[in-house]
Amino acid sequence: MRIVIAEDAVLLRAGITRLLADAGEEVVAAVGDATGLLEAVVRQQPDLCIVDVRMPPTHTDEGIRAAVEIRRDHPGVAVLVLSQYVEQEYAAELLADNTEGVGYLLKDRVADVGDFVAAVRRVGSGGTALDPEVVSQLLVRSRRRDPIATLTDREREVLALMAEGRSNVAVAEELVVSAGAVEKHVRNIFTKLDLPPDPDDHRRVLAVLRYLGS
Repeated sequence: MRIVIAEDAVLLRAGITRLLADAGEEVVAAVGDATGLLEAVVRQQPDLCIVDVRMPPTHTDEGIRAAVEIRRDHPGVAVLVLSQYVEQEYAAELLADNTEGVGYLLKDRVADVGDFVAAVRRVGSGGTALDPEVVSQLLVRSRRRDPIATLTDREREVLALMAEGRSNVAVAEELVVSAGAVEKHVRNIFTKLDLPPDPDDHRRVLAVLRYLGS
């Protein structure tokens, strides 16, 4: 593979370059900032970019933003993010449309050179390599953003029946529970979906719309 490395730590950049060269891969550029990365992609047309998240000038999210830009503007270029941090928003964007040729590994958790080289080759050939911690944080983020995921199994059953147009009495008969229990579940649903009483809104309809939208 033709590989571009973007890492601001000089020794680490040199180390990764040597490691991949020893493994038989071709490092066509090794740069220390996001601007250099984007220029190298245009100039070299690599198969894969290995990108650090935080690079000059601000050392915040330049690298991961460049990775997202590469995925958007150069869909044929695979991207492997190698970082100490999980930038949830950009990681989710990186993986949003297509997970082919995408990887996100945490530096501190790469314990074996052979495994790292295998991950590089897997991503470069169109596969995926995700650190379990990255997956875990993205799942947590997804649950936080989707209030439907906070409902209990019983509350989901109640809401599903509400979506069918059932009244509380009909829901109680279907689930073989008391009407009072259904009313309690409905109140919990409204609370978890952040639907306070409002004379201008029909909370039951709004709850159903959110359920269908999820």
